[in-house]
Amino acid sequence: MNGADALLATLVANEVTACFANPGTSEMQFVAALDRSPRMRPVLCLFEGVATGAADGYGRVADKPACTLLHLGPGYANGAANLHNARRAHTPIVNVIGDHATYHRQYDAPLNSDIAALAAPSSVWVKSADSADAVAGLAAEAVAASLTAPGGPASLILPADSAWLETSGEAVLAQKPARPAPASSAVDAAARALKTAAKPVILIGGQACRAEGLAQAARLQAAGVTVYCDTFVSRQPRGAGAFAPKKMPYFGEMALAELEGVDLMVFAGTTRPVAFFAYPNRPSVLVPEGCATLTLAERAEDAVAGLAALADALGAPAQGPSQALALPDAAPSGKQTAYTVGASIARHMPQGAIVCDDAVTSGAGVAAAGMTARPHEVLALTGGAIGIGLPLAVGAAVAAPDRKVISLNGDGAAMYTIQALWTLARENLDVTVVVFANNSYRILNIEMTRTGAGEAGPQAARLLGLGDPPLDWVPLAKGLGLPAVRCATAEDFEKAFAGAMAQRGPMFIEAVI
Repeated sequence: MNGADALLATLVANEVTACFANPGTSEMQFVAALDRSPRMRPVLCLFEGVATGAADGYGRVADKPACTLLHLGPGYANGAANLHNARRAHTPIVNVIGDHATYHRQYDAPLNSDIAALAAPSSVWVKSADSADAVAGLAAEAVAASLTAPGGPASLILPADSAWLETSGEAVLAQKPARPAPASSAVDAAARALKTAAKPVILIGGQACRAEGLAQAARLQAAGVTVYCDTFVSRQPRGAGAFAPKKMPYFGEMALAELEGVDLMVFAGTTRPVAFFAYPNRPSVLVPEGCATLTLAERAEDAVAGLAALADALGAPAQGPSQALALPDAAPSGKQTAYTVGASIARHMPQGAIVCDDAVTSGAGVAAAGMTARPHEVLALTGGAIGIGLPLAVGAAVAAPDRKVISLNGDGAAMYTIQALWTLARENLDVTVVVFANNSYRILNIEMTRTGAGEAGPQAARLLGLGDPPLDWVPLAKGLGLPAVRCATAEDFEKAFAGAMAQRGPMFIEAVI
């Protein structure tokens, strides 16, 4: 057994059985060892940002880490944007980052870099296995670190000689700590404050937005406390049977206007809300003036237990409200908009579907109809780095092969990680990709005005538009192996999406907006 064998044996022993990879020379021992580890599923990604985003989607759905295989510092850097999103989603991931042999580092070869420094900002744990005997133990540490609440990417640096040298080490099982319940004093303080507040709200995020957390939050809503959730949530049930809390508005001034008069804000599984960006003469913290705040459950604590204890302390009903099933009666027709697309998706999306949402400005149209669609789950863009929708779908489909996955993308966002289409085709994943094509970075046109920069002139407009030349999506998708269709009317999309839901396998739909 060499170090690479010990690494794979440890990962598999700890239920890490999917590897999203873009390997290079320094990772060849790991690649060779895959033939001796049949329980590990290798998935080739043509860009590291696809590999890391896919590991994010896998971890969100499977509730356990996948591993990535990345080539030295530049390989990690190529995947860093979606690891930033994964850190914000608190997704368990084990990054295996190949490095030069320990004795070769001193010569500063062309691919040499400070991998630990590159990995640190988006990792909850970073260590280098500088001997073959250290590999298995550190791999177990990495798994445990990724799963330690609230969770996140852990980065194991694997020098080439640590991978090829022999070791007598056996696979090591990780110690996986449980989430602690919030202190009873925090529950008591929240209950007392809620009883005396005139207009309280509870803001939930992270673990509290899973099905079991929403059920407890619904009880609090039934007891008269308004429940909000974070604007972007890593994984959240939606549709019939799910409780639908209010969503914290994206634009800060809208959030503060909606929260006017709120005198108490309680946090469960999240922290105080802040504006996504700073704007001239507008506040950064989205808590109304004079509003008291307190924390029921920290992100690392068991927010579900905290919400349940709080609901009990307030004498809340055993059950709270949930959404009823209400599908659009008629097929949409005429001009295609994000809302007609959303209506068709709601009409045909099967129960248990997973929606990976990187649709940017078009996402609201799908969310509106999705609130009362068949039960499904939504994986959102948690860190703001666009280009997650296609890779998330790759990972979600590998984690849940029996569930239909729908990937929603703005056209600008999809171009960041378009290589994911090839992986969808190669792995024959049951994913329907929708790209909203408006030939613009529309969100940037909105934000340019909001930041006080003014209207875009001819020079500025060249950095905000995608229509010169227009992106030709259907041949792009077909060239990467997917069947593809362009839809310019609501009737076109209704037919294409219904057909995609009626069959298995990957499908690409361009929705012209």
